[in-house]
Amino acid sequence: MKILINGAFLCSPVTGLERFARQITKGLDEISKEGEIGIVVPKNAKNVPVYKKIKVVFYEKDITSFSKWQQFILPRILKKHKALPLDFGNNCSLLCPGISFLYDIYCELYPEDFQTKKEKLVCLNSRLIYRIIAYRAKKIIAPTYFSRGQIAKAFRITPDRIAIVHNSWEHFNDIKSDSSIFSDFPVLAQKPFYFSLGSLSKRKNIKWIIEYAAKNPSALFAISGSALNSVKVDELSGGIPANVILLGYLDDGKVKALMEKCKAFVLPSYYEGFGFTPLEALSCGAKIIVARAASLPEVYGGAAHYIDPFDTDVDLDKLLEQEVEPPDEVLKKYSYDESVRLVYDLIQECIKKS
Repeated sequence: MKILINGAFLCSPVTGLERFARQITKGLDEISKEGEIGIVVPKNAKNVPVYKKIKVVFYEKDITSFSKWQQFILPRILKKHKALPLDFGNNCSLLCPGISFLYDIYCELYPEDFQTKKEKLVCLNSRLIYRIIAYRAKKIIAPTYFSRGQIAKAFRITPDRIAIVHNSWEHFNDIKSDSSIFSDFPVLAQKPFYFSLGSLSKRKNIKWIIEYAAKNPSALFAISGSALNSVKVDELSGGIPANVILLGYLDDGKVKALMEKCKAFVLPSYYEGFGFTPLEALSCGAKIIVARAASLPEVYGGAAHYIDPFDTDVDLDKLLEQEVEPPDEVLKKYSYDESVRLVYDLIQECIKKS
């Protein structure tokens, strides 16, 4: 094998990053040559796909520390197989740098968002990994021009080292809508509602929704997502307005049902490297309201309604009355097939240079 995919993403719950990794790996399995690519799978990996061409290398132990796995265990496996790594999870081994996805540099740009001792350690570790990727990776992959520009500026590296590979939405075509969510939360079947989805980290800016809801008690908001283990969500420690419903973690079928029925999907994040959940919403026919910040205007162009992520003095109902472009061009712009082809070309480029 010439390339070994770091299969650590198979040990984590399926969120945006893990879904993207699964989709790209699946695509690489379809277009690669026999024996060209492998994937290292720890013992505690969940729902390991059956690959046709990608060889699965099983590691006999669980991952108990992702840092230990990345910096000590994985390099030994790579050395044994004389292979370069492909890392999806904002990660890179210092001793065995390869191709690394760097979706964003949130911790580098917003260290003040991390307040507790545990949060600060997470932030410090992430900033160290950013530097390992920036200075040691054979090739860096970012999801948008926005992210590429930030990475190049922050670490003073040439943008030519950073390839752009977009996320996509087509996995949502295979998901069956599950309307049982409206039995679980009957009010959502009775009243129009805004829907938001994402990990409850500070940059997702749930604060905006809570403040807007407090000012506009007739507007109903449904929020799905779980707080990250490493991050305290201050906005949830106080009182939540009665017109905000916290749904917790939901499976894809229930999420799709909410996107199909909502008045609009809302993403008020002040920082996103890509921000792909509004793409899923657009694919369901939903209107989208996103922050005019970070990568979001680049990704959604004229197909979105925009808000200031730091100003809740806006009328969302009136905002939705404004005309926007049809979503067709945005949806056509993003394709897993195209992203897989780009990653495969980068693999070939790195193999030739190694």
